[in-house]
Amino acid sequence: MNPTSFTVLVPARLASTRLPGKPLLDIGGLPMVVRVARQGQRSGAGQVVVATDATEVAAACEAHGVQHVMTRANHASGSDRLAEACERLGLDGDHVVVNVQGDEPLIEPDLIDRCAGLLAEHPDCPMGTVAHPIDETADWLNPNVVKVVLDAAGRALYFTRAAVPFHRDGAPGQMPSDPVPLRHLGLYAYRAGFLRRFPTLPQAPMERTEALEQLRVLWHGERIAVHVTHTAPGTGVDTPEDLARVRALFGSAQQPAS
Repeated sequence: MNPTSFTVLVPARLASTRLPGKPLLDIGGLPMVVRVARQGQRSGAGQVVVATDATEVAAACEAHGVQHVMTRANHASGSDRLAEACERLGLDGDHVVVNVQGDEPLIEPDLIDRCAGLLAEHPDCPMGTVAHPIDETADWLNPNVVKVVLDAAGRALYFTRAAVPFHRDGAPGQMPSDPVPLRHLGLYAYRAGFLRRFPTLPQAPMERTEALEQLRVLWHGERIAVHVTHTAPGTGVDTPEDLARVRALFGSAQQPAS
């Protein structure tokens, strides 16, 4: 399912503390941000654009033929950066934008397409995202694994770091099987007009408590459509160990960052 036209935006900064210079780290002979952009180019997107505040990232994009747009360095969040990119690119308010994180070199192009297609399937939703069934109790209990609960139409009711749904009649710590808990994946589709408006919305109290920006959308009465994929997502790169695993998949001879 390929929507007729959408844009992939890849935010890329050099501010990572665990992996300094993360967008430029070598993945099989290419900078990671270029790997991510190449995956986006394999989707049905009309254009793939890296949004960055770093001249080094811009230079890497130019060297490998990847479109980029320069944004301000003082954005509070990735959403603010993408909102500025929409303005600079002159995207129409109804145009669909998919936010692909710059540390996801294994992102599946089909998953990008399916995320983009959510907004055509759900005209009442200005935003869409992706989830995956949780099959390990440790992940269900892990507050670093964000969970999402859906309504009957496949829209998000709530995102949380807590272990939900809670199995009232189960043993302590027993993960329910019906419904199967869902892990939220950080892939988002937006209508460009809503993405430009989002940074102007006041923060939600539950957003501050859970440290989950998407809760602001629900708090202000908007809906988020969710595609549930049953194919396990590829490894993102957050740690030196992640980097080593991904480099091994690409057959890179590079050593993991220390």
